[in-house]
Amino acid sequence: MNARLDRLGLGRLAGTGERLARAVTIASVSFGRSLLWLLAAIIVGCGIWMLLPLSKGNSAEPVRPELAAVEAPPSGDASKVASPVSEAQVPATAELGRLRISSQTWRRGGLGSKALVTFTLRNDNDYAVKDVEIVCAFTRRDGSHLTDRSRVLADPVSMKSRKTFVRIPIGFVNVNADQAKCSPVAARRA
Repeated sequence: MNARLDRLGLGRLAGTGERLARAVTIASVSFGRSLLWLLAAIIVGCGIWMLLPLSKGNSAEPVRPELAAVEAPPSGDASKVASPVSEAQVPATAELGRLRISSQTWRRGGLGSKALVTFTLRNDNDYAVKDVEIVCAFTRRDGSHLTDRSRVLADPVSMKSRKTFVRIPIGFVNVNADQAKCSPVAARRA
């Protein structure tokens, strides 16, 4: 083969081509080994991540008194001028003392940036409720507060019953969030 290439004046390139082929072969073997090590590191990392403990935010405790408090209407005596709004126009609010979250868990979704909360809402009132607003407080592992997120649930909950809401997106959370405590803060009669 070199004799033919010599006639064309390309004899020098024939040796270069063989060296180039050898270099490409060595590089591809080296790349293959690197790729294999990278794949092994990813598998080991995922395995370690799966063994980490679950989030500790799986309790049904209320968030905090200041978050769960509902503002009371300003008190005044009846001798003052009555408001022009009739009672039929004012939305009836539900009694929050009989509305609670009995169990809850949370996980990350959306590439780890969103909180997805699963909880069971118990309604011990003698009437159905709707438009339940919940507030979730997120904390670090050491217990220090990070952020609060709220969500209004449009689904009604029948009287003297419970309803489970599965993987409700609450909002974006800090990457350091480890625990979540959710509590209902407002509701309307259905």
